[in-house]
Amino acid sequence: MGQNITGIREEIRRWSEELVQRQEPDGTWRFCFENGTTLDAGVIVLFRSLNAGSEALIRSLHDRILAAQQPEGCWRWYRDDAEGHLSATIEAYYALLYSGYSRREDESLQRAKRYILERGGIGKATSLLTKALLAATGQREWPASLSLIPIEMLLLPSSFPLSFYDFSGYSRVHLVPLLIMAERSYSVKTAQTPDLGELYIDRGPEQAPLTREAREPLDHIQSALGHLVGTPQRIRQAAVKKAEQYLLERIESDGTLYTYASCTVMMVFALLALGYEPQHPVIQRAVEGLSNLQFTVRGGEDGSYTTIQNSPSTVWDTALLSYALQEAGLPPSHPAIRRAAAYLHGKQHRKHGDWQIHNPGTVPGGWGFSETNTFVPDVDDTTAALRALGGLYDSDPAFLEAWNRGLNWVWSMQNGDGGWPAFEKNTDKEMLTWLAIEGAKSAATDPSEADLTGRTLEYLGNFAKLGVRHDWIARGADWLISHQKADGSWYGRWGICYIYGTWAALTGLKAVGMPSGHPAIAKGADWLLSIQNADGGWGESCRSDQSERYVPLHASTPSQTAWALDALVAVHDRPTPAMERGAARLTELLREDGWPASYPTGAGLPGYFYVHYHSYRYIWPLLALAHYANKYGDGSP
Repeated sequence: MGQNITGIREEIRRWSEELVQRQEPDGTWRFCFENGTTLDAGVIVLFRSLNAGSEALIRSLHDRILAAQQPEGCWRWYRDDAEGHLSATIEAYYALLYSGYSRREDESLQRAKRYILERGGIGKATSLLTKALLAATGQREWPASLSLIPIEMLLLPSSFPLSFYDFSGYSRVHLVPLLIMAERSYSVKTAQTPDLGELYIDRGPEQAPLTREAREPLDHIQSALGHLVGTPQRIRQAAVKKAEQYLLERIESDGTLYTYASCTVMMVFALLALGYEPQHPVIQRAVEGLSNLQFTVRGGEDGSYTTIQNSPSTVWDTALLSYALQEAGLPPSHPAIRRAAAYLHGKQHRKHGDWQIHNPGTVPGGWGFSETNTFVPDVDDTTAALRALGGLYDSDPAFLEAWNRGLNWVWSMQNGDGGWPAFEKNTDKEMLTWLAIEGAKSAATDPSEADLTGRTLEYLGNFAKLGVRHDWIARGADWLISHQKADGSWYGRWGICYIYGTWAALTGLKAVGMPSGHPAIAKGADWLLSIQNADGGWGESCRSDQSERYVPLHASTPSQTAWALDALVAVHDRPTPAMERGAARLTELLREDGWPASYPTGAGLPGYFYVHYHSYRYIWPLLALAHYANKYGDGSP
């Protein structure tokens, strides 16, 4: 045991020193937030549609997409996506062709074409954003599913029983540009736009008959629209104008919409649909903003490549790495911690945002995910930043003020059911998930989630020193316990998946004072032990989120091994043999560069969007090993 702790401490020191060296002069850590190839493809299609130039970037993105093609001709979101992903493959094929750097007769595109046709052709694509990209560039009709949401819904006040603001914020910023384009039946073609007609097998109707369940929210929407006064044409014009204002008012200083590449691409097409010229300053700023979302990854298993990040993870990574380094032994006075704290302090939000619609009267005090984000805070980033500042507020009044505002904001965001959401409070009307729109089940609402609730409770317990003796903390714990799965696990929305959720729940419940012998905690810990790999680590497939059950990866990843080990450290007073094997495997994973190190363990939208955080192989192992050494050693890191 002693030798094990000694070896762990050596790894902690080694990685701490390396991470301090990797810190930027502004106090940040900058790692890639990698999202497959679909954003790379979308940017190529948009830039070519605008004749925007950016030749070096387009060529780099083309090469990145081409290198990611699988031998079967498809593109995948993750390694064990055995059948490949049709929507991702269609977008990749389109972008490679539109870029001008690949030709139809190329062997790689011929393989992609065969794959697409063998799976039913373009008409079988399921991603709404894929369909929208094709429709916006004249390759198909606008999806009939978009007609289910009349654009006039934007005119309904948020006080109505069902309004546009009952959709989650991240679905709204994608829906608005799509509704604008669909209303105008917009498409743009240039002389270079490829014709993808040969990839169709059946152009028949895509919209299946609506179920009674799917009709219910539509009936509510139509009933509410009956309260609007004016002629249908005037109401429609007012709604389109409202949609335009909605987009323009949510553009950040870097030119992006909500700081997301995915909805920024759609926004530009929507503005073109409204009559904006490609040279309009708003569009030019958006193009520049999208270009600035590129990240060039150097070396690694896949060599060097350039990709488009949906939203750089600078605030998230900086907060978590500062916190992990402090847990690993760096004092708050260390220059690296002070630099990170100064950066994070400057990124605390002071602007009002859409989150206040359901949470009025609360002073802004959260943090967002990326550094250009100034009005879309989220609970997870806020507690991450507060953990990083936790050791400084008692010695600096400025940090104390930031801490108090952040803590108040987190407290105010608790949902009525006792749990915590990601972005907006009480945005959880289940009927919106019944809409026959791709991804609606996961994207339409922003309900309480086990990972967010658990992480919030962990912060409130370990850093704000609050516990289940406080009523609102007890309600959060009760929500978690009531949402435990029958096998003892919890589902995590923003990570993969059941390991992530179970880690968050167990560490959160323990932090607020729940005993290890509580049945929910004991059952959760037993479940983690039951899925441990033979090598001592843990690994879970991205397929878990669609299967809605744990699916093993049959390999151990650094982040998932760290989450499982960290949860068990929180529960057990002494390390078990299984935990010792887990700690040993985690130290090995820190030195390995095989495919498990780059397997995506971040989640965006089940089936459509997965994230490889390049920072995760450092953050979570360092944190778990620090907690292990601090608890089971002599107390000094």
